[in-house]
Amino acid sequence: MPLDIVVVMDPIGSIKIAKDSTFAMLLEAQRRGHRLHYVRPGALNLRDGRAQATVAALSVREDPKGWYELGPWSQLVLGAGHVILMRKDPPVDANYLHDTQILSMAQNAGALVVNDPQGLRDYNEKLAALLFPQCCPPTVVSRDPAELKAFVQEHGEAVLKPLDGMGGRSIFRARAGEANLNVILETLTGDHGLALAQRYLPEIAQGDKRILLVDGVAVDYCLARIPQGDEFRGNLAAGGRGEGRPLSERDRWIAAQIGPEMKRRGMLFVGLDVIGDYLTEVNVTSPTCIRELDAQFGLNIAAGLFDAIEARAASAA
Repeated sequence: MPLDIVVVMDPIGSIKIAKDSTFAMLLEAQRRGHRLHYVRPGALNLRDGRAQATVAALSVREDPKGWYELGPWSQLVLGAGHVILMRKDPPVDANYLHDTQILSMAQNAGALVVNDPQGLRDYNEKLAALLFPQCCPPTVVSRDPAELKAFVQEHGEAVLKPLDGMGGRSIFRARAGEANLNVILETLTGDHGLALAQRYLPEIAQGDKRILLVDGVAVDYCLARIPQGDEFRGNLAAGGRGEGRPLSERDRWIAAQIGPEMKRRGMLFVGLDVIGDYLTEVNVTSPTCIRELDAQFGLNIAAGLFDAIEARAASAA
């Protein structure tokens, strides 16, 4: 039975369709005959306690010269019969959190929200990894520059980052005793902000692996994002090169540690970041890499996601 797919995303006119995972989801939903509704950015709202959105009917096509068409705008009351794809990129700021609260009200009215809005609020992508400490490298999270500095001195070299960044922004590699360490820590902890320090993992030279979980189960291949030139960050947004690889046994073990909890919490599409043998982040807001893995291995990852969505929608009907 056709579903009404309501997508909350960054402006569709500015995406890069060759790399955009949300676009892959929309193509698959349309292929299955579902109706697409695009939420005008910033247009989730409430009226008399009901979640609403300003939407336009959406059609998509695999054409870099013109990949979408929108119908006229209208108000849609969100609830039963709607599948809402929450695919807005971080930062997870006050506006983002308020949107998840509106989506929780839509969920209470019967909508299926992917990913679950409570989970989006609960799971900071850096802190969420620490719910599974058996998978992580030595890590400390603190507002205290002295504590963070002591961690760097203990391990000799560490990666330092804020809790609310994405795409490799504001990530520092620091060595014990280096002259810039104090100013790095002052920058990260200014205004009493929390910062995270992890032991530096030299395996980053072989890539920061993105493992995708669909309804708690790992896709069989990951995308290793390999630093280029004099850059230590592997993020694609920071110039990293993406190389697909089959999962290792350790990758599968990490995924098996995390997958059941993600499924239980309604997090249907999750990205794990793994360097060497260690989990570094659990990405729940708008994980990427569908299109790269599909292209390299002849997959259709979005099809598995929509199998899970359709099953959940059918069970709720």
